[in-house]
Amino acid sequence: MNAPVTRLPPGADEAHVSHLSGTGTEKKKTLSGLIIRFSIAGLVFCAALSAATSFTVETGKAVVVTRFGAPVRVRTEPGLLWKLPAPLETGQVVDLQTRTTSGGLQDVGTRDGLRVLIQAYLAWSVSSDPEHIRHFLRATGNEPDEAARQLRSLLGSMLQIVASDFPLRNLVNTDPHEVRIAEFETKLLNALQAQVEAIYGIHIDQVGIERLSLPAETLSATVARMRAERETVAAARTAEGLRRAAAVKSDAERDARIIVAQAKAEAATTEARARADAARIYAESYARNPDLYTTLRTLDTLNSLVGRNTRLVMRTDAPPFNALTGLQNATQSIPASLPTPANGSRP
Repeated sequence: MNAPVTRLPPGADEAHVSHLSGTGTEKKKTLSGLIIRFSIAGLVFCAALSAATSFTVETGKAVVVTRFGAPVRVRTEPGLLWKLPAPLETGQVVDLQTRTTSGGLQDVGTRDGLRVLIQAYLAWSVSSDPEHIRHFLRATGNEPDEAARQLRSLLGSMLQIVASDFPLRNLVNTDPHEVRIAEFETKLLNALQAQVEAIYGIHIDQVGIERLSLPAETLSATVARMRAERETVAAARTAEGLRRAAAVKSDAERDARIIVAQAKAEAATTEARARADAARIYAESYARNPDLYTTLRTLDTLNSLVGRNTRLVMRTDAPPFNALTGLQNATQSIPASLPTPANGSRP
């Protein structure tokens, strides 16, 4: 028995086929949209996961990875750092670049009991050693301003200690050889470095004196001391000059005495030699003509006794004055017939 065949109206089969085709296209579009959405969501998730588990370390900085607040590792080399996502692990950036801090004027005492006002500065940075970086986090909470405040307080205390080892003349002086500012700064740097690196994990790069002045009372005392020192130096130099002058005078007088003594000795020698020569000549003369010798000696004696204005009343027949009468008698006994020289004088 044959089943009845249902006849569709004209055009119904084409509509049915078209409906089935449209349903398949919509399913494909829906599947493609889901794939795209899941892909975007996956990319967003991967990006979020990468951002949560990675950290970039920049040059001049360090990153401390903490797990539930406790530091677990430190990275100082530039590059990408991987960690667990928050809140399991977090990264704290620590700046390792050099900073400067200046303290105010500190009234400190010197070794000689005077007061001086000193303002110092320091250049510091967090040490790149991982252990020192952990010290910095614990001591300052990764706050550079807090670290600077604590450094200024410590700097003031160290100034008091170091200044007590130096007299004022080594800090303020017109003589550059007496000034020891460089030694003062070095000692201050060493005193600070010994404490801040162990406690705060900070390295002191440089310490310097920014300003140095004197209070009014210290200035007055310094001026008085300088005046006294100058007077002492002047007195010492005056005394030294007098000592040298006395030494020069003494040496000159000694040399003069030596020269005079030598001259007298030479003169005495010369005189003795002359007397000896004169005695020899007189002896030779006496030996040749005793009367002539006696006459010459008599004349020499008269010449030494009688000057231009000398007036003597003596007997003329006694020697040596008898020579005068003898000469007069001898002159009178000369014959008048002797010829007179052309100039009119007698022989």
